[in-house]
Amino acid sequence: MHRTFEITVPATATDALCPRLAELPEVIGLTLARGASQKPPGDVLTVHVLNRGGDEVLRRVRAAVPGEALSIVTSEVASFIVPAHHEAIDNDRDEAIWEEMESGLRHQGRVGVNYLLLMALGGLICAVGLVAEPVPQAVAFTAAAIIAPGFDPLAKVPLALVLRRGPLLWRGLRSALAGYAVLVLAAGLTFYGLVAAGETTAAALAANGEVQHLRHPGPMELLVSGAGAVAGVLMLAAFRRSFQAGPLIAPGPHSVRGAGGRSAGGGPAGAGRRRAGPFRPRLAVRARRRPAGVRPQAGAGASAAAHHVAVGAARTSDLAEL
Repeated sequence: MHRTFEITVPATATDALCPRLAELPEVIGLTLARGASQKPPGDVLTVHVLNRGGDEVLRRVRAAVPGEALSIVTSEVASFIVPAHHEAIDNDRDEAIWEEMESGLRHQGRVGVNYLLLMALGGLICAVGLVAEPVPQAVAFTAAAIIAPGFDPLAKVPLALVLRRGPLLWRGLRSALAGYAVLVLAAGLTFYGLVAAGETTAAALAANGEVQHLRHPGPMELLVSGAGAVAGVLMLAAFRRSFQAGPLIAPGPHSVRGAGGRSAGGGPAGAGRRRAGPFRPRLAVRARRRPAGVRPQAGAGASAAAHHVAVGAARTSDLAEL
């Protein structure tokens, strides 16, 4: 998305700053409202700029205005319709400015009630998934990865190192430690409750193949997890937060071991059913019984099959007409 900057500057800096911003080819529009801001007092510059020019606009504003007298509000723009700058708009890049990345991570990874509750719920769902069968196990791991906001605090660490911001680094580590401590505690209490209720046993947990993959990850698991972590950081830098579910799900080893006719536990498909116990999903299929003494007629099976094929074809035709 393109950017709009609403910049409040002292009236004494307006005349020198406006030409420096207007000369940038990445600036699509520039509007000046003198004396429009009451807090802080000053003039308001509205700058419509392409992504690749955002950093340069901020550099020029900071160079022209003292830090304490400056106020900037950033926002996304759905589109620019300016025929004179059509080629420049089409060639824009997908980049986020550092301030937007930091603000988004600060909001998502702040230690608060909502953050800790979501981490606890993610731990609860993950604990149930650890002793479930392959399919519900994969669903549980995927849901827990999306629900628990554990990625954002960790993403603060490389951002803080790049910006050389010690306080940001400390906040990221503190949020990660607090969040994952709550997640582990909630998962432990959930498993203890399941054992107390007779739903599972410690032996079932130890025998689950997915637990073995988590304890001893192989090259495939490490490769997928590493690629997911790098993809998540790149999506933050590109401000593609709408697609960030992919990197959150990727670190789960079930996405690697669950294919090819094998269960998520690494054994043959269906092996997990023998140890999952009460978490076994059942699919009931009713069979119509024949009355005693009644024999099936010759060719009845073929006739019934032909009938079902005909009915299915008719229904397909009706759907096609609709």
